[in-house]
Amino acid sequence: MYYDSHTLIFQDGEFKPVSEIWIDPFSQSLHYGNAVFEGMRAYHTKEGPRIFKPQEHFERFLRSAALMHITLPYSTSELITIAYKLLEINQLRDAYIRPLLMAGPNLSLTAAPGFQLLMMAWKWGRLLGNSLVHLNISSRERTGAQHGATRAKVSGYYAGPVSAMAEARSQGFHDAVLLDAEGYISQATGANLFMEKAEVLYTPPEDHVFPGITRSTVIELASELGFPVVERRIRPEELLEADGVFLSGTAAEIAGVATINRVQMRLPWDETLGYIISRKYHHRVTRGDGIRWTVI
Repeated sequence: MYYDSHTLIFQDGEFKPVSEIWIDPFSQSLHYGNAVFEGMRAYHTKEGPRIFKPQEHFERFLRSAALMHITLPYSTSELITIAYKLLEINQLRDAYIRPLLMAGPNLSLTAAPGFQLLMMAWKWGRLLGNSLVHLNISSRERTGAQHGATRAKVSGYYAGPVSAMAEARSQGFHDAVLLDAEGYISQATGANLFMEKAEVLYTPPEDHVFPGITRSTVIELASELGFPVVERRIRPEELLEADGVFLSGTAAEIAGVATINRVQMRLPWDETLGYIISRKYHHRVTRGDGIRWTVI
């Protein structure tokens, strides 16, 4: 699914065939989840493949590394150059790009010496598919959300969401909505959430969610369109009375929601503010609306 015998991956300064990639079995990342990653998309445009907001993604990648005490001697511009080269040598136009920074070998609970930097790219459709999605409200908490402890993309933080997603899929849903420690809505397993009510968009405040780059893009687009956005805490029962709900994330892009706990949204998706934003988002990332991009 992610690679074939011709796929090349960047590892520690070199582009290697996937068959030559080696991971240290004593890496602290494998044992304790101390690794950081990013997810970004490249879109095919008239000027060729262009990564959406690579500067923001790699700046967050470096912040995540610093938070986890993993030293990475690369600048954002160097990482962007590697990402574009990766697309070129794998002959990819529309692609998902995954940088992964792993800690060195250390099985004690102290900062690990050294690192392994991997960067991969593959053609990947939207995480939740191209149809409207069905969600359930999980009883699981997004750990640390109330303290802003999960603002970095740390691999170990995603063990809980993987479990919540598996549970949701076993019950016939596409994804799960996680709660914060006080029982308010936080986000989906790997995407932020927006709720529409009476032509106003609501989304949980940034200190209670992962501050997604797509989330901030949605807020930008809503402002351009004149749609009000209110950041406030949302009770689970409010979602069941919403006019519309959608998810936002690099992997999911903009995913319209059909039902939550099998309760249907009050408005058809194509009559919601989320639908309008989803169209403008598509134009933005494919450079279809005339926005000026900086080509790096």
